Amino acid sequence: MSRKCHPQTLASNAGVGTNSEFQAIAPPLYLGVNYRWNRSDEKPQYDYGRSGNPTRATLECALADLEGAAGCAVTASGMAAIHLVLCLLQPGDTIIAPHDCYGGTQRLLNAYAQNGRLKVDFVDQTNLSAVEAALAKGAKMLFLETPSNPLLRITDITACTALAAKTNTLVVADNTFLSPALQNPLALGCDIVVHSTTKLINGHSDVIGGAVLAKTTELAEQLAWWANTTGVTGAPFDSYQTLRGLRTLFARVQQQQHSAGEFVEALLGRPEIKRIHYPGLPTHPGHEIAKQQQQGFGSMLSVEFADQVNVIEVLAQLRVFTIAESLGGFESLVCIPATMTHAAMPPEARQKAGISDRLVRFSIGLEHVDDLIHDLFGALDGALA
Repeated sequence: MSRKCHPQTLASNAGVGTNSEFQAIAPPLYLGVNYRWNRSDEKPQYDYGRSGNPTRATLECALADLEGAAGCAVTASGMAAIHLVLCLLQPGDTIIAPHDCYGGTQRLLNAYAQNGRLKVDFVDQTNLSAVEAALAKGAKMLFLETPSNPLLRITDITACTALAAKTNTLVVADNTFLSPALQNPLALGCDIVVHSTTKLINGHSDVIGGAVLAKTTELAEQLAWWANTTGVTGAPFDSYQTLRGLRTLFARVQQQQHSAGEFVEALLGRPEIKRIHYPGLPTHPGHEIAKQQQQGFGSMLSVEFADQVNVIEVLAQLRVFTIAESLGGFESLVCIPATMTHAAMPPEARQKAGISDRLVRFSIGLEHVDDLIHDLFGALDGALA
């Protein structure tokens, strides 16, 4: 009787030794755009690169195995993945989204709402009563983002999917912050999972990509049709690079979240820090829920600095951390969401979400944690000198 392999094995072994032509261990890169038909009335497995590619298919199968999905569509970016999901909605349909979601997601939803494609209800999804009230209005899709970007709020996925089931509402979860290494939303009741594979899944800050994974074959087929129709599918080389990054996902995530935990511990009690947003802290409002639905607390955190701290000057003095957008790569990054990743959000929306100008988001990489701690403390001391 066969047994299913552990996720670490699925990630590292995806496509290995499957090349039938030359017996290559690593799956080859197929750059071909079109494919020969033996007969004009017999369509081959692959006919045109937009609709299917062997390299992209290997990545799609690997991600589907990791998320426990019936199918996967690899897209050109994380935003292309979200756009693909929105193709399932009809004009005038309502989508419920987090009030503190990623700035790019909010920008897309607001743009579609403004031109009449759909209606958006931004809700604090940590408040289940608010979610239930929004669902009662007849929403067609509930879009979750947990942990949220950048405040690391935790949404109870199981509770939300149970509420959505009562109204037959499709539930989509953005799993970018944790990846399938630390969270599996489909197993918690979601219908669809989206990723910016640019982040943890690739992990090397050299490829932009996305993925949409569906729980059922029917949904997977709909998404594949829309992906081909709209042309949002990912390029072969990008898929090849992302698959290469996926091999080390679990090793990277374990090291990065271990360092994040130590980094947070070092920050506790510092007078320059007003608040730390990290689900691994027992004082975090979503700590217990995170323990239940996640396999770890991840490598992301945000810090609200005290009024006396010149945040811009602190970041300018960092030498190990790099000021940049994105997250989840091998390198430690730092950004001010209000002026960088969430600059597209109107000021009033940022204020409502709790994203202040003094909030700084950290993505912990693979550097030694002692160097990261020393880097931040040195920058704080220098800025206050």
